[in-house]
Amino acid sequence: MTKREEYEQKTEELILPILEEFGFELVDVEYVKEAGTWYLRTYIDKEGGITINDCEKVSRRMDVLLDEKDFIPDSYIFEVSSPGLGRQLKKDKDFARSIGQKVEIRLFRAENKRKELEGTLKSFDREQIVIESSDGGELILERSNIALIRLAVDF
Repeated sequence: MTKREEYEQKTEELILPILEEFGFELVDVEYVKEAGTWYLRTYIDKEGGITINDCEKVSRRMDVLLDEKDFIPDSYIFEVSSPGLGRQLKKDKDFARSIGQKVEIRLFRAENKRKELEGTLKSFDREQIVIESSDGGELILERSNIALIRLAVDF
């Protein structure tokens, strides 16, 4: 397990009881370095959407626990956020919740000479996802070839 994975796992263990208390769902935890600064980010959600006040409540409770446990020796910024409209699909529960919805996909290797695709998520399993394209055709994609998949946002 990498340092990053260890920090994310410990953060998840700390935050889950808080989220259960408030009736929120944990979408993701990430520990990333951006422009020389480390960020520990948690993405939370609930039916009807997360508000800034929800994020603030969780952040205040987690700040105390993170200071107390002090398992990350690096200097970092802790953030609690909503996953946003174009939320990334990472876990099976994300895929299950998104069946029938339009998704945007970026691939590592081109399929049919394309690395960016859009369609309706039809099904998934551990190895593959199936999307329906705008012309009604089905595309089966290997999950290992998917760099990014997220809900499409239409304006």
